[in-house]
Formats: sequence, structure tokens, C-alpha cells
Amino acid sequence: MWNQVYDPFGSAVLSTIVAALPIFCLLGLIAFAKMQAHLAALAALAVSLFIAIVAFGMPAGMAFQSAGLGALTGLFPIGWIILNVIFLYRLTVENGSFKVLQDSIAGITPDRRLQLLLVAFAFGAFFEGAGGFGTPVAVTGAILIGLGFSPLAASGLSLIANTAPVAYGALGTPIVTLGAVTGLDVFSLGAMAGRQLPFFSLIVPFWLIWTFAGWRGMVQIWPAILVCGAAFAFPQFLVSNYHGPWLVDIIASLVSMAALVAFLRVWQPAAIWTSPALRSGGEPAATGPAPASLSSGATGQMLGGQKYRSGEVFRAWLPWIILCGFVFLWGTQTFKDLVNPLFFPKWTFEGLHNLIQKVPPVVAAPVKEAAVFNFNILTMTGTSILLAALVSGLVMRFSPLRLITAYFETIWVVRYSLITIAAMLALGTLTRYSGVDATLGLAFAQTGFLYPFFAAMLGWLGVALTGSDTASNVLFGGLQKVTAGQLGLSEILMCASNSTGGVMGKMIDAQSIVVASTATNWFGHESEILRFVFWHSIALASLVGCLVMLQAYVYPFTAMVVH
Repeated sequence: MWNQVYDPFGSAVLSTIVAALPIFCLLGLIAFAKMQAHLAALAALAVSLFIAIVAFGMPAGMAFQSAGLGALTGLFPIGWIILNVIFLYRLTVENGSFKVLQDSIAGITPDRRLQLLLVAFAFGAFFEGAGGFGTPVAVTGAILIGLGFSPLAASGLSLIANTAPVAYGALGTPIVTLGAVTGLDVFSLGAMAGRQLPFFSLIVPFWLIWTFAGWRGMVQIWPAILVCGAAFAFPQFLVSNYHGPWLVDIIASLVSMAALVAFLRVWQPAAIWTSPALRSGGEPAATGPAPASLSSGATGQMLGGQKYRSGEVFRAWLPWIILCGFVFLWGTQTFKDLVNPLFFPKWTFEGLHNLIQKVPPVVAAPVKEAAVFNFNILTMTGTSILLAALVSGLVMRFSPLRLITAYFETIWVVRYSLITIAAMLALGTLTRYSGVDATLGLAFAQTGFLYPFFAAMLGWLGVALTGSDTASNVLFGGLQKVTAGQLGLSEILMCASNSTGGVMGKMIDAQSIVVASTATNWFGHESEILRFVFWHSIALASLVGCLVMLQAYVYPFTAMVVH
């Protein structure tokens, strides 16, 4: 048995600085040294192993097993999702249906800003709610790049858009996990998050368009942005507070998409923005109403000058409809309960399992850390995507042999991305088992009156480290509860803030950045994506922190806290 040590140097400041070195190494190598992401992740992992063993006294065998467990977790389920989404995307590109899909979206509106709202924010939120774990960025990034957006715009804007829905991703998994970790009521935690995130469901669409088109470009379409955001925010509040955390994103995203499409039938901006580049000089590339050729007719659609029959448009969307169906089914607990018993092997890491203890003040009483890898391959979201891709491939009339060869071609294309994800999750898991994460968390916990602000920032740090709001809640949920009790703050508020603050860290974790670069075929440019989204992430996380401060201390915001 090894007890975690949180202040190995007898100095909280020095211990915190040493604990933060792997993060500085990773971000520095990617952002400033412009090292390829997979090499930077491997280098940061090596630094983390050294610090865990030498500085924090973790037994070497346990350290390497922790990294191995993390690498497996990175490949399954996260890498498994990315591989299969890219496989489906490449099939639709080869078949030509992806071009029709792009034109059908352009048929709703030729304005790039409105396309961005529809695809990156609303459609992406559906995939976040159904699958999570990188699925929305992979899908929306691929669609945006196909629509003609620049690689940086497609990558960075998909990451910014995938924020407000994250706390309820994968059918509420982050909130459900937070409840399990803290022992607090899941419904109360979900309701509290639902009294914070709707503010950002209104803010993020405006922020997204401002980032893309500048202030003037945003103001020109503010009615559509308001409709899109409000149609997401209100269902997000209602479902989370009166139903539970499970279907929040699914319902809110469908309402948002329907409301935006309906609104665009009666309203179009006076100036149509047709340039897919970022901030195109602050001016639209073309002005005037939507061209008549973009209107739909009884026999077909004129999209971008190309006439498609309704059946062709339906067939272009069919692979993604099939994907939605499979992902939604796989995300239900009923399906998991039925299928998991058929094949649910568990691999126990004998030299690690229950041999590490978290100790006070991180937890109220010593807690043993389990080390079991659940290879529930049949119910992983990536498996549903693979099956959807295979079914779609047959529908698109690919031969079985071509499907097999295309799959191996996809593996080769995403090989570096898979290495990066495995290394990143190895780093995050090692951080957790070595107690390095708790050392960083305890530094935040020393902020006293300002702790509500830093509670959100702690969640942000957890997601930036692990790439997952769920994992961040596992890492810091217990610490948030203990600290809230010590400071006389609401445990529900602080723990929920870990999840809501964490959503803003989603855009800067290396895993998400690699997903974005892979989906947009912009390999090797991870440093540019990170630099593009980093300050957006900091600013939005700080806004969450300010809201939490208000809810902790200032009336009438204090009346919003769930008791």
C-alpha cells in the first residue's frame, strides 16, 4: 500500500510548481516550440513519470502501470470513436454524398455565420449529448471543412462551440459520475448546473460568431444568434431542473436546430457572408438576400448552382441519420444493461489495484484507488459509430473488400492522433494516481473567499489535464466537496461548478485539439489551434468563475443555488 503525498518538499509553493511542470512542458512544446502533438505528449509523459517517481515517491512499477492503464483508456473509448468517425467521413467523401450534404446545408442558408450556428453549435450539441468523448468535434470539424471553412476556422470554432453542452454529454455521464464520486444527489447536481450553463448557452453562440466574423459580422445576424442560443438555453434549464441530466443536450439541441431552421424561413440577414475565412476584413464577401437558386422546389433543390433531387439529398444525409440512431441507442442505459453482460471483460492491474490511497485533506477519509480497465467494447460509442459506418457503406454500395481496405487506410491516416490520445490519457491517469493532480487542486483550495471563482477554474484545469469533464469530476469532485464543507459553502454549488467550469477547458485539452486537427486533415498544426483557442478558454472559464462567485455570495444569485 502506498499513500499519496501532496507536499513532498515541505513547501506548498515548490510542490505545486513541480506538479505543474508536465502541463507547462506539454503546452509549451505544442504552443511555442511547435512540436508535433504526439511527440509533445510523449515528452510530457516522460516528465510526468520522472516527477511522480522521483519527486512524489511513487513506486516505479505503479507509475508505469498507471501510464499503461491511461493509454488503454485513451485508445478505448476515445481513440476508438475518432478512428470510426473519420472512417465514416472518408467513405462519404469518396462516395460523393458528403458534397451533397454540404450543399444541402448551404441550401438552408448561404451565410457562413448561420451555417456555423447550425453545424458547430446546434448539431454538435446533439452529438455531445448522444456520444460525447470527442464525437461532436470530429463530426462538425469534418462538415465545416467540407463546407469550405479554413482548417483553422473549422478546428478552432468547433472547439469553442463544444462547450456549453459538455456537462451533460454522453447522456449526462459527467453529472452522473460526479454524483457517484461525491455521494451528492445527481438530480440536484444536474439542476445546479442547469442554473449556470444556460447563461453560457446564450453567450457562446454570440462569442462564436464574433470570433469568426468580428463585431460587425455578429451584430448583423444577432436575431438568429439569439433564437439559436435561447432555443437551447431554455430547454437546457427546464429539462435539467424538471427531468434530470440524462436528455438535456439531446432535447435542447433538437429544439435549437428546429427553431433556427424555422426562423431562417422567415428571416435572412441583409448582408450574406459567403467567405469561410476568419474575420474577413470585417466585411461580408457578398451582400443582398439569399440567391433564388438556393430555394427548394417540389422536384428538387438548387444548391450552389447544382440541382439535386430530394432523394439525392436524403441519401446524402442518410449516413449521418444512421449514425445518430446508432449513437443514441448505444447511449441508453437500457441498451448497456442488456449488452454488457454478453461481453464485458475487466482487466485488473494487480500491481496497482487498491494499492494506492488518497488521504486527507483531499478526501475526508482514506480511499483506495481501483485500477480496472473495463473493455466493454460492445457498448462503447465507437462501436456504434463503426457499425453505422459499415451499414452506411453498404447503403452507399461499397463492396465489403473496399470497406476493409478503406478502414486500414483510415488507421494509417490517424496513427499519430491515436498515439497522442494514448499518451495524453496516460499522462492524465498517472497524474491522478500519483496525487499530482491533488497537489494542484489543494493550491486552488487555499484561496479562501475567492474559492468559488477558483472552484470553476479547478474544473477547467481538470478537463485541460484529462480531456474529459467526467474525468475532471472524478479527479476533483471529492476535493470540491471537502473544501466547500471547510469554508461553509454549498457542496452542491461547488461540485456542480467543477463540471460547469470544466466545460471551458474542453477546447484546450490536447486530446480535443488532436481530434479537431484529424477531422480537418490539418495534421501537424496543433500548436496553431491551441494558440487560437487558449485565451477564449481562459476568458470563458473566468466568466463561469464570476457567476459562481455571485451565486455563492450575492443576492439574488444566491437564491438560484439548489439546496
